[in-house]
Amino acid sequence: MRVVAQRVSRASVTIEGKVKSSIGLGMMILLGIEEADNEEDVDWLCGKLNKLRIFADEHDSMNFDINQVDGAFLVVSQFTLHALTKKGNRPSFIRAARPEQAIPLYELFLKRLAEISGRDVQSGEFGAMMAVELINDGPVTIIMDSKRRE
Repeated sequence: MRVVAQRVSRASVTIEGKVKSSIGLGMMILLGIEEADNEEDVDWLCGKLNKLRIFADEHDSMNFDINQVDGAFLVVSQFTLHALTKKGNRPSFIRAARPEQAIPLYELFLKRLAEISGRDVQSGEFGAMMAVELINDGPVTIIMDSKRRE
């Protein structure tokens, strides 16, 4: 399971011209699920994201987590995070989980993130064409992979 987490001053998801979700200060999370992922990956990532100290304190140092700044989460499924580009110019997505596996893990991720954090968790819509807008604050962008816990 791979995420791109961005500290945002605001973010939103629009589907078919209608805003589905929006947040103010918080974290925009692009979530890629691969075939090898399971509930353990969900728990590890949700725990890390909840405690990720990427928000500025009174000295403008990244010392605060999302709870300390009363932020929100916006999570969007993003199978293209598992693109393979080694051969040719057209990305391959063979490592990305199929919907029958990915949807339950995506829904579990949303549920666990809300449970662990006690925060508002907004989302996109799995499989939909979405327009994602955000103001990356910093910019701060963190990439994490549950299979490479470095």
